[in-house]
Parts: sequence; C-alpha cells; structure tokens
Amino acid sequence: MKRNTESFARLLDIMDRLRTQCPWDREQTLASLRPLTIEETYELSDAILRDDLNNVCKELGDILLHIVFYSKIGEENGAFTIDDVVNKLCDKLIYRHPHVFGDTAVAHAGEVIKNWEQLKTKEKDGNKTVLSGVPESMPALIKAYRMQDKVRAVGFDWEHREQVWDKVEEELDELKAEMEKSDKDKAEQELGDFLFSVVNAARLYDLNPDTALERTNRKFRKRFEYLEQRTIKQGRSLKDMTLAEMDEIWEEAKKTCENIT
Repeated sequence: MKRNTESFARLLDIMDRLRTQCPWDREQTLASLRPLTIEETYELSDAILRDDLNNVCKELGDILLHIVFYSKIGEENGAFTIDDVVNKLCDKLIYRHPHVFGDTAVAHAGEVIKNWEQLKTKEKDGNKTVLSGVPESMPALIKAYRMQDKVRAVGFDWEHREQVWDKVEEELDELKAEMEKSDKDKAEQELGDFLFSVVNAARLYDLNPDTALERTNRKFRKRFEYLEQRTIKQGRSLKDMTLAEMDEIWEEAKKTCENIT
C-alpha cells in the first residue's frame, strides 16, 4: 500500500506555526497537556465502543496532535524530536518482533507475548522488572488485568483455567464472612481480592473485564433513562414511586432496550 507522508509533514508545519503564533498553544507544557491527552484517550475509547469509525478517525487525529505537540516541546527543550520518537518506536518494534525481522520461530500469539515481555526486560531503557511497565496511575480494573497478563507471560498462571473458579468461590466466601462483621477495612480488602479473582477469571476466558463492565454501564444507563422518561411522561416523580412501581417499568425497559449494548 502506497503511503502519503505529505500529510504528516503538513501537520508538523502547522504545529510549528501554532507554537509560535497562537497564544494558547505557545503557553502549553507537557504537564498542561497531560489531562487533555487523557480526555482525548477516553473519547477515542468511547468511539471504539460505539463502533463509530468516523469518530475513531477523528479522535485518532486528536491523539496524533498531542504526540506531535509533546514532540515539539521536547525539541524546544533539546530533549527529543518527533524523529526520535518515531525512530525509537521503529527500533523497538523490530527488536520485539524477532519472528518477523529475525530467525525466531513462534507457533501462536501466546509465544509472541511471552517473547515480548522477556525482550522488554533486556532493553537498555526497558522495564527492569515484569510489572514495572504497568503505570501506577492506571485505573484499578485495567491495572489488575494488565498485571495478571504480564505475569502470565513469564509462566505465573493457572495450569488450567478452570482452576480459577475455586479461587473465585474462596474469595467470595471470605468476602461474605467479612461483610457480616463490622471491620470495614478487612471487608474492603476482601472485596478487592474477590474483584481481582473475577478479573483473573475473565482474562483466562479471553474476556476483557473493562469492556464487559462498560457494556453493562451503558446498558444500565439506557434502561434507567427509559425509566426516567416513562415516569416524566406519566407526570410522576421517581421519588414518589414505590420500588415495585419502578421495577415494573424497569422490566419494560429491559425488553425495550434489550438490543442496546
């Protein structure tokens, strides 16, 4: 496939001009851009979950803008340029894919992941420990999944995925026991252990817990909004309704919104 690099060069020229001529762009720093980058990443995530390819394209452009912006600031500080960013990425991809660019043989994707993690620890500027590449600020649910996935790559995992259910049940029993007591701290710890085991089960069965929970969040939102709208049309308030009355409309919402994910 023929690639047109003129568009990327155009973007770099625009960034140069914005940095010198726009008061807002000129004031930005790595730190000031950080929260905006996080917001853009979530917007891209939303577009992907909606399977909205038009907005996926748009949001990817916003992410690319931030990459170019950070690189421009790095260049001004004499730290790195966009060429450094791209070349380091290219070098890393070639190094971590010896089965493509070298003589290493792999039988399946699992071996690719295992090699990837092992190679990362050998790189000069790479991760020195298995879990050092997992950001501390990562959302807890995603962090749990990534940590479990990384240790799996070095062999720390269940021999058979069915074994995880005993752990899930064990953690659930311990959670129930602590819930009956008044020690909130211990109950919270057990809740964390239980959730961690459920995330582990999801991973072993090739399900993404963050995606699964987000689908349920969206489903709940649609159903509750249906409940709200139905009560408004009836001239009623949720606060004045009984739980049984709300449940009746909720069941109606489940049927109406059953295809919404």
